[in-house]
Amino acid sequence: MLAAVTTACGSTSAAPASDTPSIAVEKAAELCVTRGDITDRAITQPTVRAFAVGAGGDAAQLAFTYRGDAATSRALANGQPRRQVGLKLRAEDGCNVIYVMWRLDPKPKLEVSVKRNPDKRTHEECGAEGYTKVRAAHATAVPALVAGDAHTLRAEIVGDQLTAWIDGRVAWQGQLPDDARALAGPAGLRSDNLALDHVELSAPKTKDPGPACKRHDHEE
Repeated sequence: MLAAVTTACGSTSAAPASDTPSIAVEKAAELCVTRGDITDRAITQPTVRAFAVGAGGDAAQLAFTYRGDAATSRALANGQPRRQVGLKLRAEDGCNVIYVMWRLDPKPKLEVSVKRNPDKRTHEECGAEGYTKVRAAHATAVPALVAGDAHTLRAEIVGDQLTAWIDGRVAWQGQLPDDARALAGPAGLRSDNLALDHVELSAPKTKDPGPACKRHDHEE
């Protein structure tokens, strides 16, 4: 299903000049919500997945206001009860994607991982397999999420380097594994067990319409 979304890019003036974003992102006029729901720019369900229609996959920015835990919770496919929100880059499908996740448990941190299953496309085929956690060359402490606070999370890939910003400050930098080069898909968002308001996604626009918008109610 398509949900109208309006977004704006936050300031990056606090980032070092050499690490300022180099890929332009624009508001995503539409989101394809593949699991869960986004209503009036709010996320209340424990599992929400979406991608920006007609977007490139090498950069994205997510703005949101944190409201607390979702009213109900759901464990991940690996059985872990996790609270997190983040970006999907080069989201080819549910089995092949780069995640930049702001995790709350056991303490707030930014985690980057590549999920790669070259011969698989659906959650039924890959489940929680194929994850590679990417080690940071540089990382800083991330703020605790406090109900009512607004934040922006941005990430972009230049060459093989991924840089992530929280509220305009560089929070993570590292080198992606070689197999991440083979991934091709749009940018998107992921939320697990959180309640969020004022959800806004920005991504680079392309002329390619990208994948068809389909529900995947068993998506991880």
